[in-house]
Amino acid sequence: MTPGSGARPLDRSTRLPLWAQLRADLLRRLDGGEFRETFPGEHDLATEYEVSRRTVREALRQLRAQAIVTAHRGRLSRFAADGPLEPRVGEAYSLFRAVEAVGAVQRSGVRVLDQRAGGVVAARLEVEESTLLVHLERLRLADEERLAVDRVWLPAAVARPLLGVDFTRTSLYDELERHCAVRVSGGWERIRAVVPGRGEAGPTRMLGSTALFAIGRLGRDAGERAVEWRQTLVRADRFAITAEFSEGDGYRPGAPARTF
Repeated sequence: MTPGSGARPLDRSTRLPLWAQLRADLLRRLDGGEFRETFPGEHDLATEYEVSRRTVREALRQLRAQAIVTAHRGRLSRFAADGPLEPRVGEAYSLFRAVEAVGAVQRSGVRVLDQRAGGVVAARLEVEESTLLVHLERLRLADEERLAVDRVWLPAAVARPLLGVDFTRTSLYDELERHCAVRVSGGWERIRAVVPGRGEAGPTRMLGSTALFAIGRLGRDAGERAVEWRQTLVRADRFAITAEFSEGDGYRPGAPARTF
């Protein structure tokens, strides 16, 4: 193993193929922020991990198939910031941090930021129908590519300080914690594929895609108070869910993944 590298030794005593171990370790290192500028070539990886070029090629083939790295004839493979975003199932993930984590720049076009009442949403937030809510609607972009349309409602009694925030390049959760001393730490989320109807015609045109996931999320703080109702339409070619399962443990949310 090359001294000072971030690589972990591969286990030759297990039945797990070396290429699969190499792929897993490269994913770990990508998650940790390595290879953002350049991705190592086959020769460098073979030397670093002390494996054959054939093992390296198979690991890279798998990463390319997942659009995690890209390859062009005569050029080094590189990390693909435009690969799919994969949230951790079972945690309050942030789209802002997920986009930034894959090496892209997240920016939002703020379409609405105001205060209003809304009976249906108020019921979701478990407050009176006449309760004032802070409403934020954004077009989310990754490296200027349209990614999602995001609509959020929060009780104004909690989130009114957010009305003065510039959300062009920041995370709602970060600003909620900074200005309102509120942290979303739990809740539930439902994700479903949708065929856009009349109600989604505008977002569909904005995103330039007819394949979408609709995400509904209720966020709660540490005291189990409902503080966020969110509806997001995200391009299906840029979003995926990953979880682990095993014979002993069954389905296990919160599997390590590159995140949305």
